[in-house]
Amino acid sequence: MTKAARAILLALLSTFAYSANFLINDHLLSPRASELIEKIGSELKAKTGVNAYAIATNDHIPRNGNLFEYIRKYESELSKPYVIFLFAPNSKRIGLLPSDKKIGNSYDPDRVKDFAIKIISSSDSNSQRSKYDVAVVQAYSELADELAEASGKVLENTIKSESGWLIRIVTWAVYIGSLLVFWVYFGRPLYMRIRYGKKQ
Repeated sequence: MTKAARAILLALLSTFAYSANFLINDHLLSPRASELIEKIGSELKAKTGVNAYAIATNDHIPRNGNLFEYIRKYESELSKPYVIFLFAPNSKRIGLLPSDKKIGNSYDPDRVKDFAIKIISSSDSNSQRSKYDVAVVQAYSELADELAEASGKVLENTIKSESGWLIRIVTWAVYIGSLLVFWVYFGRPLYMRIRYGKKQ
């Protein structure tokens, strides 16, 4: 995602705190991100009956730890049917945990997680807190859109459609840039060497 796209997303994260229902936040995300997640989650619940939760935690989760075992401590805060987007950066764990198989078949887990991973792994001047905000909101929005689509619904408050095209443009720009770098540093010198050798 470009800096411009991130700036747009951060601007969409309004400045007022929100009573948490769909976000279980261990002080990782800002009130702005919390409000947007609540807005998306509320719309998804109203239109599809599915609860999409986001858990952003500082907890240490073992690399091979069972994520379903981990979320048991939150059971009293969850209502079925649900999907949980688990974000645990200290443990380098991101997971999607559905309450049943039918819900699990309503979205592409790799695609949803990829939205967050690309942002967290990028090198830029944004603060860690801003990256967490954008990564979780972007992935959560994608999850909500896919759940809604599986039910034949369209959500108004998601942000994926606002910046998805920017991500595709940036991806292609990276590919083209890589090819240009390869040509300048390797392809062209090799071509000139072969051409020069033939002239000899």
